[in-house]
Amino acid sequence: MAFPVLMYHEIRKEEDFHATEQHPIDVKQNYKDFLPSPLFITLEKFEQQMEYLFINGFHPLTLNEVKAYYEGGPLPEKSVLLTFDDCFQSIKEYAYPILKKYQFHATAFVVTGWLHDSKRQFEKEKSVCLSINDLKEMADVFEYANHTHCMHVRTSETESLLMTSSKEDFAKDLDECNNHSLIEHKNVFAYPFGLFNESNVLTLREKAFKLAFTCENGHNDRKNDPLLLKRNAIPYLMDLETFKKIITN
Repeated sequence: MAFPVLMYHEIRKEEDFHATEQHPIDVKQNYKDFLPSPLFITLEKFEQQMEYLFINGFHPLTLNEVKAYYEGGPLPEKSVLLTFDDCFQSIKEYAYPILKKYQFHATAFVVTGWLHDSKRQFEKEKSVCLSINDLKEMADVFEYANHTHCMHVRTSETESLLMTSSKEDFAKDLDECNNHSLIEHKNVFAYPFGLFNESNVLTLREKAFKLAFTCENGHNDRKNDPLLLKRNAIPYLMDLETFKKIITN
């Protein structure tokens, strides 16, 4: 049995989202970047997708269920893993109440060096990272896993900081993220920007990571290397029929 993984980053009301505009990020780390428009989804479409999953009896997986599957355990029927990267404000403003309404479980990949020290007012014009307390308040829905401490940095169109760093520095960064009290799953990772090299995968394997997620589209079964799991980005342009195909094919 195979299962899909859905990847979300940012949510905006349709009236507040303008695809042609730049979307700057606001994080604690001294790093400036812009979030590409395809990493946004409208609130209206997100709610429609979650309603469809609920009405049609899909089972949002926990990370422990995924780990158990790769150790030979069963997978519930119509399983899907919901993931959210980077922990921007909209996952608390919009995703959290919808997921809670349907009693859905989800995973958030946390860049611990990006978390602000205190809560910030929601800003629809920027992608503002949440605070530590924000994440604590969502722990009844979300579980948190490693997305680096400070290596979520693009160094070129095809490389990220973890790819250009030494194995020792990458390993140290993984440990620093895992040492944060919020990170419950210290052996689960998502590659920043979906960019990585063989050395990065080897480092995760040497440090006994059980799961790691890419940004390559597709479903996962036991034939997949659990450190190269596929995820499907769900962009604002996607209609419901396309969404249905992703979660069933």
